[in-house]
Amino acid sequence: MTLNDLRDRTHRLRTTIARAVQGQEAMTDLILTALIARGHVLLEGPPGTAKTLLARAFAAALSLGTKRIQFTPDLMPGDVLGSSIFDFSSNRFNLVKGPVFTDVLIADEINRAPPKTQAALLQAMSERKATIDGQDHLVGDNFIVIATQNPIEQQGTYPLPEAQHDRFLFKIFVDYPDEEIERSILRDHAAVSIEAAESVAEIEPTLDADALADARALVDGIRIDDTILDYVLTIVRATRNEPEIAYGASTRAADALARAVRVTAALEGRDYALPDDVKRLALPVLRHRIVLGPTAEIEGRVADDALARLLDRIEAPR
Repeated sequence: MTLNDLRDRTHRLRTTIARAVQGQEAMTDLILTALIARGHVLLEGPPGTAKTLLARAFAAALSLGTKRIQFTPDLMPGDVLGSSIFDFSSNRFNLVKGPVFTDVLIADEINRAPPKTQAALLQAMSERKATIDGQDHLVGDNFIVIATQNPIEQQGTYPLPEAQHDRFLFKIFVDYPDEEIERSILRDHAAVSIEAAESVAEIEPTLDADALADARALVDGIRIDDTILDYVLTIVRATRNEPEIAYGASTRAADALARAVRVTAALEGRDYALPDDVKRLALPVLRHRIVLGPTAEIEGRVADDALARLLDRIEAPR
């Protein structure tokens, strides 16, 4: 596979997913970036903005194992990881693996589960293995969590801890579509059956495990110029000295941003990174890794506001 081949495959994947979810091409690119970069994605948006449909469509476009967990307040860690069940016929315990043992895990409404259950995903997200009864078991080779959460409804939800947030490469805000796209969605759905309007059955897989391995090999060959790395480092370190930010981004955040920049360059058919790549990815990589101070929160400011001002102030390399 060449860089041009990867760019063409990315275009086909974007076009394929657009059959089920219109107007989300940029988000599709971010999820693909996370998959190649071995990261995870958190989709946040109000109900009815196709967060779960986007995750299902993306999974359908991949020839990879896929499982889904509907997170609820009574979900237990064993429901995620699995557990050892005693088999009376063989007189021994047998491991029954949970849904975490897959390639693409859709974690629907992840903030509805209590912290203990959320924490069950931490090891799998960072180490790609799960410890059950003291034994380590590897999850899927291409393991990625695509999680969704609703920021509006508070009753029966549990905020994700900072350690959990930090495991996500991107936090993507899924907003309402613009008027023209919304009109197109209504027109398309009115022309098919109600069942077909929510279906992803017509999506044909366009990326398999071998192609994914080839894409990662291409990304491994891309090196970032020191000026781009310095730009990434300057942005991340500036978050630690910003008055309205109580806790800035970590070294892991800087590494995640640099990693995502390499993948983005490859997806666009380039063997070099641009400052614009850093600017475009800074918000989804950093917005969930900083904590605003109390004054900023009282005044109603959000992480994106602070990061946008910071990016405007820092001069990009030429």
